[in-house]
Order: sequence, then C-alpha cells, then structure tokens
Amino acid sequence: MDLASFDTALLHATIERALRRGGDFAEVFIEDRESLGLRLEDGRIEQTSGGRETGAAVRLLSGERTYYAYSDAVDEAGLTAAADAVAAAVSAGERSAGLVDLGPVRSDPGRNPVLTPPGEVTIAHKAELVRAGDDAARSVSDEIVQAIVGYGDTRQKVLIANSLGDLVADDRTRTRYTAQVVARRGDVIQTGHETVGGSAGFELLDEVIARRTARTAAEKARVMLDSRPAPVGAMPVVLANGFGGTLFHEACGHGLEADTIAKGASIYAGKMGEVVAAPIVSAYDEGSITNGWGSQAFDDEGVPTQKTLVIEDGRLTGYLYDRLRARQAGAAPTGNGRRQSFRHVPIPRMTTTYIAPGDADPDDIIAATPRGFYAKSLAGGQVEPASGNFVFGVAEGYLIEGGRITTPLRGATLVGNGIDILMKIDMIAGDFEVKTGICGKDGQGVPVGTGQATLRIAEMTVGGTG
Repeated sequence: MDLASFDTALLHATIERALRRGGDFAEVFIEDRESLGLRLEDGRIEQTSGGRETGAAVRLLSGERTYYAYSDAVDEAGLTAAADAVAAAVSAGERSAGLVDLGPVRSDPGRNPVLTPPGEVTIAHKAELVRAGDDAARSVSDEIVQAIVGYGDTRQKVLIANSLGDLVADDRTRTRYTAQVVARRGDVIQTGHETVGGSAGFELLDEVIARRTARTAAEKARVMLDSRPAPVGAMPVVLANGFGGTLFHEACGHGLEADTIAKGASIYAGKMGEVVAAPIVSAYDEGSITNGWGSQAFDDEGVPTQKTLVIEDGRLTGYLYDRLRARQAGAAPTGNGRRQSFRHVPIPRMTTTYIAPGDADPDDIIAATPRGFYAKSLAGGQVEPASGNFVFGVAEGYLIEGGRITTPLRGATLVGNGIDILMKIDMIAGDFEVKTGICGKDGQGVPVGTGQATLRIAEMTVGGTG
C-alpha cells in the first residue's frame, strides 16, 4: 500500500466528519505493517509471527476527553464508520475547530537509512542465523542446557493526518536478534541475555554478529554458575553501560512521561527547575538517534522526534509530551506520542532515555571503589512512580574488592528511590552504549532503547541472601 499517495480528499472528509458535532482536534492514523518473527527453542525453529496487517483509526479530542475508533478496512467505508463513531460520542454542540486544510505530505526517508531491506532476504537465511546462534551458545560449555534464539523484523508504514493540517508519512523498518541462554550446574540455574537491533535493515546482522550475540549470552549464564549469594547492605554500586540503563528507564524515565505528571502520580510533578540529581548528571530522551532501536522520524501523532533534555546539570528541565498533554500543559509536544498499533490510543512514551556520558574511564571508576557491587545487567523490577521507590533484580552482578571486579554474585536486588540515586551519582564514564528493549505501559508494547555509560552511585542498598 502506497500511503504517501493515499486519497487526500478522503482524509479531509474523514476529519471533517469526525468534527461535525464538536471537538477540538481530529486525527486519522493509517498503518500498513509487515512482520516476521522466528524463534528457536530445543533445537526447533518456529515462525512465531508474520504476515501483513493494515488498519485505520480516527481520534477526536474534546476538552480533556478522548474518543477513539478503528477499522481493519482502510477504505471509505471503514474511515467513515470510525469517524461516525467518534462524532456520535460527542455531546452535540458547535464545532470549535476551523476548516481543515491539509498541507503537502511530509516525510524524512533518510533519517534511519535501510541498506538491505529484510523483505529481500530469504526466511531460510534468517533461519540459518538463528541456528548459528544456537550452535554458538551451546559451544560455550557443556553446562548450557537451553538456548532460545530469536529473530524479528518489521516494516511499518504509517500515514497521519489531522485537523491542524498536518499530513505525515513515515516508513519504519526494524530488525532485531535476541539470545536467552540457560546454564545449569546441579541445583544452580543461571540465565544470560543479549540483543542486537535497530531501526535499520538486515545489514545489522551476519553470522559473525549472530554467533557473538548468542555466545555473549551463554558466557553470562556460565560465569554466573560460579556465583555466590550476594551480600546485603548499603555500599557503592557501579552500573555497567548498556543494560545498566534499565534502572534509569524504569525508575526515573516513566515518571517524566507527561500523563503521569498530569495525574500527579510522579515524584517529578511540580519540580520543574528543581535539583533532582547530582550536578554531573544530564539526561535526555532521544527519538532521533540514527538507526536507534527506539528511533523513528516522526512519532505516532506526526510530530518530528527530537532530543529532549530532561535533566541539565542536576536540574529538572523537561517532561515527555504527546499532543494531548502538551495542549493541557501549554507546552509543545516533544515527539513522544506513541502507540503500539492503529488499535491503540497514543500516549506519552519514552524512545531512548539515558544519562549523558561523562569523561571518566570505566576502569578508573572500578579502581576508585575499594568495595562495592558491580551490576552488569538488570532483570525485572517494581517501581512506584508517585514515590520514586523501586526494587530491581540483578541478572549479572559481581563484587568489587580492592578496586577490582572479583566474585560473581547471585540473588542480588537493588533497592532505592529515583531522585535519591540520581543525587548520589558521583562518577560517569564515556563508554556510552544502548541496548534494545520492549517497554510495556497501559497494555501497549513499543520498542525503546535503554542505555548509558558506566556510572557509580556512591551508596545504594543491595539486597541479597548472603
């Protein structure tokens, strides 16, 4: 489906129809998605997802109310039905918007270049890379008992038109390779995880990269078999680059999303301009990183993505807005209105949220820590945005002794408060790295980047069993 040449007159008529009984803003969102997912487990490859899906949605905003309807049919009948559904939900009254005048189609095809479209690569070749990952993982040790290797690609084309006159087309390709490996020694079972991915094509992958990704996951699991129970208490904690960024994403980033702010359910509500972190901390949400996993040229409301400064030199400077919350707050949208698909209402979501790298050397950070905990990658956790309190499991952690990383530790948890840990960051390295993830919120999952450079929190509570 060539969305860039979609019938503009139909879009115009749909928006006018949605607004005919009142409302402040109307929008049409059209999606055409092709995807493929392969998964290898216990030596067997399964196609877990695939095919093509198209649909359209009409959204109407009236005051603080949102009305939403969607259709699997991208034609006049489907769009008319969706427009009628949202219009019927509005109390009859005079329309407050002016006549709709759609401008020319805007797009930015060079923002995330695709060198090798995944659709041009055979499924058989993709399956070979999945098998190669399984082979590489199992070759690490006889103690590797399970390898789950996955490959996925998606091409999502969207067209967004609204009553402000915006008409935006975006063509998004994402490719991702994942490995989750389990090692066992007696009653001790450990898991390692590694990913590679981006808003890019198949050029991200080859056999060498596939094998390296799976081998890294397997080595994590094998090393952790030698772990001992983690100690308990307050101590310096060094978060590694890459997966260590999960803590900032979960413990701090969600609290910066404007819907949480609007509800007063965030510890950051009402703190604009206040000190919320150490002076060496600046942080961003960036949906415009070239080929970044969480990147796209426009958000799902047609707003260009950008690099949004949320913390500068320790002071809170910004929130993450979609159109609705920006309008309510008298602010500009930041390109963070995102939705899982045409079946979902856009809400404020992170893209790639991270603490800016510093100039320290990661080895120097370890050397400057006589005793502490090194968290190389984090597992799941629980966060309460209103208070900022969190508990995170550690997937891979080590003891720091005498300024060196020594014994692997298992069963560790990190316990703290978002603002408190930001205030206690005292060293940040320059080894910035981003990992891929899928972030869930309000029943919607969207691709996000989680990352950072190696950094140290001067004191943090480590929970464990030792």
